[in-house]
Amino acid sequence: MYDDILLPTDGSEGTTAATTHAAELASTYDATVHVLSVADSRNRFESPTSGIAPEAWDEAQRDQAEAAIDATVDALGDDVDVHRVLREGVPHEEIVAYVDDADVDVVVMGTHGRTGLDHYLIGSVTEKVVRQSAAPVLSVRLDE
Repeated sequence: MYDDILLPTDGSEGTTAATTHAAELASTYDATVHVLSVADSRNRFESPTSGIAPEAWDEAQRDQAEAAIDATVDALGDDVDVHRVLREGVPHEEIVAYVDDADVDVVVMGTHGRTGLDHYLIGSVTEKVVRQSAAPVLSVRLDE
Protein backbone atom coordinates (compact mmCIF):
# COMPACT_ATOMS: atom_id res chain seq x y z
CA MET A 1 0.00 0.00 0.00
CA TYR A 2 2.72 2.47 1.00
CA ASP A 3 6.13 2.08 -0.62
CA ASP A 4 7.25 5.70 -0.36
CA ILE A 5 6.39 7.92 2.59
CA LEU A 6 7.23 11.62 2.58
CA LEU A 7 8.10 13.12 5.95
CA PRO A 8 8.66 16.88 5.63
CA THR A 9 10.58 18.30 8.56
CA ASP A 10 11.43 21.71 9.93
CA GLY A 11 12.93 20.34 13.14
CA SER A 12 10.00 21.40 15.31
CA GLU A 13 8.20 19.34 17.94
CA GLY A 14 5.36 18.78 15.47
CA THR A 15 7.78 16.85 13.32
CA THR A 16 8.67 14.61 16.27
CA ALA A 17 5.06 13.42 16.54
CA ALA A 18 4.85 12.87 12.78
CA THR A 19 8.17 10.98 12.80
CA THR A 20 6.74 8.38 15.16
CA HIS A 21 3.80 7.80 12.80
CA ALA A 22 6.03 7.66 9.72
CA ALA A 23 8.32 5.11 11.40
CA GLU A 24 5.33 2.90 12.26
CA LEU A 25 4.01 3.07 8.69
CA ALA A 26 7.45 2.33 7.27
CA SER A 27 7.83 -0.67 9.56
CA THR A 28 4.36 -1.99 8.75
CA TYR A 29 4.69 -1.62 4.98
CA ASP A 30 8.48 -2.02 4.61
CA ALA A 31 8.48 1.44 3.04
CA THR A 32 11.13 4.05 2.35
CA VAL A 33 10.78 7.32 4.25
CA HIS A 34 11.79 10.39 2.26
CA VAL A 35 12.89 12.96 4.84
CA LEU A 36 12.52 16.37 3.19
CA SER A 37 13.44 19.76 4.55
CA VAL A 38 13.06 22.99 2.64
CA ALA A 39 15.48 25.87 3.00
CA ASP A 40 13.05 28.76 2.76
CA SER A 41 14.21 31.04 -0.05
CA ARG A 42 12.04 33.95 1.01
CA ASN A 43 14.30 36.39 2.86
CA ARG A 44 11.74 38.06 5.10
CA PHE A 45 14.24 40.70 6.18
CA GLU A 46 15.62 41.78 2.82
CA SER A 47 15.59 45.55 2.62
CA PRO A 48 18.16 48.33 2.29
CA THR A 49 17.84 49.38 5.93
CA SER A 50 17.32 46.21 7.96
CA GLY A 51 17.75 42.51 8.10
CA ILE A 52 20.51 40.28 6.89
CA ALA A 53 22.18 39.77 3.56
CA PRO A 54 20.43 37.31 1.25
CA GLU A 55 23.52 35.07 1.14
CA ALA A 56 23.64 34.84 4.94
CA TRP A 57 19.91 34.11 5.06
CA ASP A 58 20.22 31.34 2.46
CA GLU A 59 23.15 29.73 4.26
CA ALA A 60 21.34 29.85 7.60
CA GLN A 61 18.24 28.30 6.03
CA ARG A 62 20.29 25.48 4.45
CA ASP A 63 22.05 24.80 7.77
CA GLN A 64 18.71 24.68 9.59
CA ALA A 65 17.24 22.34 6.96
CA GLU A 66 20.23 19.99 7.14
CA ALA A 67 20.04 19.90 10.94
CA ALA A 68 16.30 19.13 10.75
CA ILE A 69 16.95 16.24 8.36
CA ASP A 70 19.72 14.83 10.58
CA ALA A 71 17.56 14.99 13.72
CA THR A 72 14.57 13.40 11.97
CA VAL A 73 16.64 10.59 10.45
CA ASP A 74 18.14 9.88 13.88
CA ALA A 75 14.65 9.77 15.41
CA LEU A 76 13.41 7.31 12.76
CA GLY A 77 15.97 4.72 13.84
CA ASP A 78 18.35 2.45 12.00
CA ASP A 79 15.76 -0.08 10.84
CA VAL A 80 13.98 2.41 8.54
CA ASP A 81 15.09 2.84 4.92
CA VAL A 82 15.64 6.59 4.50
CA HIS A 83 16.14 8.92 1.57
CA ARG A 84 17.40 12.42 2.55
CA VAL A 85 16.20 15.39 0.52
CA LEU A 86 17.04 19.09 0.87
CA ARG A 87 15.31 21.58 -1.40
CA GLU A 88 15.28 25.35 -1.59
CA GLY A 89 12.14 27.40 -2.18
CA VAL A 90 8.77 28.02 -0.59
CA PRO A 91 8.12 25.11 1.80
CA HIS A 92 4.59 24.07 0.82
CA GLU A 93 5.35 24.44 -2.89
CA GLU A 94 8.49 22.29 -2.65
CA ILE A 95 6.70 19.62 -0.61
CA VAL A 96 3.86 19.37 -3.13
CA ALA A 97 6.34 19.29 -6.03
CA TYR A 98 8.30 16.48 -4.36
CA VAL A 99 5.12 14.41 -3.99
CA ASP A 100 4.85 14.41 -7.77
CA ASP A 101 8.58 14.15 -8.50
CA ALA A 102 9.12 11.11 -6.26
CA ASP A 103 5.71 9.47 -6.79
CA VAL A 104 5.08 9.49 -3.04
CA ASP A 105 2.25 7.31 -1.70
CA VAL A 106 1.50 9.26 1.49
CA VAL A 107 2.71 12.40 3.25
CA VAL A 108 3.03 12.42 7.04
CA MET A 109 3.21 15.91 8.56
CA GLY A 110 2.99 17.49 11.96
CA THR A 111 0.66 20.39 12.67
CA HIS A 112 0.38 22.83 15.55
CA GLY A 113 -3.40 23.06 15.23
CA ARG A 114 -3.43 26.86 15.32
CA THR A 115 -6.79 28.57 15.05
CA GLY A 116 -8.13 32.08 14.82
CA LEU A 117 -5.74 34.98 14.45
CA ASP A 118 -2.61 32.81 14.85
CA HIS A 119 -3.74 30.63 11.95
CA TYR A 120 -4.58 33.65 9.83
CA LEU A 121 -1.28 35.42 10.50
CA ILE A 122 1.09 32.44 10.49
CA GLY A 123 -0.76 30.19 8.06
CA SER A 124 -0.22 26.49 7.87
CA VAL A 125 2.20 24.69 5.60
CA THR A 126 0.37 21.45 6.42
CA GLU A 127 -2.99 22.90 5.42
CA LYS A 128 -1.60 24.10 2.09
CA VAL A 129 -0.10 20.67 1.42
CA VAL A 130 -3.38 18.95 2.32
CA ARG A 131 -5.21 21.15 -0.17
CA GLN A 132 -2.69 20.76 -3.01
CA SER A 133 -1.12 17.30 -2.67
CA ALA A 134 -1.94 14.56 -5.13
CA ALA A 135 -1.10 12.00 -2.40
CA PRO A 136 -3.06 11.56 0.82
CA VAL A 137 -1.74 13.56 3.79
CA LEU A 138 -1.73 12.23 7.33
CA SER A 139 -1.54 15.24 9.65
CA VAL A 140 -0.39 14.52 13.18
CA ARG A 141 -1.36 17.14 15.71
CA LEU A 142 1.22 18.31 18.20
CA ASP A 143 -0.11 17.75 21.71
CA GLU A 144 -0.02 20.91 23.77
